[in-house]
Amino acid sequence: MRPAPTVLHLDMDAFFAAAEQAAKPSLRGKPVVVGGLGPRGVVATASYEARRFGIHSAMPMAQARRLAPNAAYLVPRFALYRTVSEQVMELLGRLSPLVEPLSLDEAFVDLEAGGSADDAASARATGERLRLDIRAVTGLTGSVGLAGSKMLAKIASEQAKPDGLVLIEPGTERELLGPMSVRTLPGVGPATGEHLRRAGMTTIADLTEAGEDELVRLVGKAHGTSLYRMASGHDDRPVVAERETKSVSVEDTFDVDLHDRVRVRTEVERLAERCVRRLRESGHSGRTIVLKVRRYDFSTLTRSETLRGPTDDPGVVREAAGRLLESLDTTGGVRLLGVGVTGLTDYTQEDLFAQAAADAEAAGAVDEPDPVVVPGEPEPRSDTDEVADEVAERHWPAGHDVRHAEFGAGWVQGSGVGRVTVRFEEPTSTVPGRVRTFRTDDPDLELSEPLPLVAVPPDGEDGPRAAV
Repeated sequence: MRPAPTVLHLDMDAFFAAAEQAAKPSLRGKPVVVGGLGPRGVVATASYEARRFGIHSAMPMAQARRLAPNAAYLVPRFALYRTVSEQVMELLGRLSPLVEPLSLDEAFVDLEAGGSADDAASARATGERLRLDIRAVTGLTGSVGLAGSKMLAKIASEQAKPDGLVLIEPGTERELLGPMSVRTLPGVGPATGEHLRRAGMTTIADLTEAGEDELVRLVGKAHGTSLYRMASGHDDRPVVAERETKSVSVEDTFDVDLHDRVRVRTEVERLAERCVRRLRESGHSGRTIVLKVRRYDFSTLTRSETLRGPTDDPGVVREAAGRLLESLDTTGGVRLLGVGVTGLTDYTQEDLFAQAAADAEAAGAVDEPDPVVVPGEPEPRSDTDEVADEVAERHWPAGHDVRHAEFGAGWVQGSGVGRVTVRFEEPTSTVPGRVRTFRTDDPDLELSEPLPLVAVPPDGEDGPRAAV
C-alpha cells in the first residue's frame, strides 16, 4: 500500500451508449441500448436512462426489449469507440508513462511515476483536471477513483459513478471495505461468493474476522491468502504499462443457423481476414490457428493447427482455418464461428508466407488453371463468389453513419422491407434532425465513417489543456 492516493483508475460512464448519445442529438437524455440486435444478441452497454428499466450488460437483447420497448436499440460502432478511446488514453499518457489499459474505456495510471501527484491534494487536483479534459476532448464523462492501490482505486471509481471523483485516504481502507459485499473483491465471482455465503461470510468484514487460516481452509492456500490480504486493504500489484497479448481472435453469432457449407466456408474466410487485420494492428504474428464452431445444439467444437513458425499472412491463416473446417461436422446448422491466432510473437518469418502452398504441394494438390476471361464478357463465377455477394449485400445496421448526396450526414434509425429510415443530424447539431425514408438500394445513400463527437478547433487555436 502506498502512503499517498497516487493510483488513479478511470472508467468512462456507459461508454458505448454515451458515445451514441453524444453523436445523436435526438437520443440525448433518452434510453439507449447498444448490442447485438438479432434474436440471439446481448446488451453490450445501456445508458443510465435505460438502466432505470433494469437493463444491464450481458442481458439478452430480447429481454431488454421487453423491459424498455421504446428505447433506442443500436448496433455497436467500434471504429468510433476506438477513436474516442485513443483520445482518452493519450490524455492519460500525459499524466504518466505507466498507463495500464484494461479495455477501451478503463485504465489504471501511476500518478507518482509521472510526477503528476505525490499527496492527496495534488492527486485530487489532477483527477479533476483529467475529468474536465476528457469532457473537452471527447464530449463524454468519466469517473475517477484515487487510492493507494489498484483494488481500492477501482472500488473508488465505481463509487464515483456517474461523472464523479472519489479519493480514498490511506489508513481508512478497512473501515471503508468492511460493510461491502465479498463480491466487491477481485477474484470473487458467483461460485466463490456462494461458497463464502454458505460459510456465513457475506461482507468483507466477515472475511477479516474469520482470519487467514479459515479462508485458506475454505478456498485453498493461494486464494485464501490473497483474499485475506485484499479484505484487509492490502494490494501491492504495480501499474503495468504493457500487458502481454496471448492471442487474437474474432467471432460472429448468426441470427439464423447456417446450413449451407459454402456459406460457412465463406464466413470462416471472412473471419480469418478480420483476425489477421487485428493481428497486424497489434504488431504480432502467430504460430497456431484456432477455429471455433458452435453448432445448432449449443455444442462447441474447437480445432487448431500449429504452423512451422509465426505468420501474419492472411492467405496462410485463411487456408489453415479452411482446412480445420473440413475436419468438422456442421450438419444440422452452425450458430457461431470464430477464428483465432495464438502463440504470438513480434516477428514473422518471411518463408512462412508460402506455408499454404507448401502444405498443398505436400498433400499432392494440383493447381487449377486460371479461368479464361474473354474481353467484353463477364468473368466466370464460382459458388463461393455468389455466396460472397449475398454476404456483401447492402445492409443498414441501426445506429450506423450514412451520408446522402442531397441531405448530408445522418444515421440509420431502422431498415426493413426494402426501406431504410435515416435521421439527418450531426454531433454538433443543436436540435434533433429530420427523418427521411429511402429504398435500401438508393444510389445517393451510402455508409460513412463516424464524425468527431467534438468539433475540432481551427488551425492555430489551442485545444484543451493537458491534465498535468
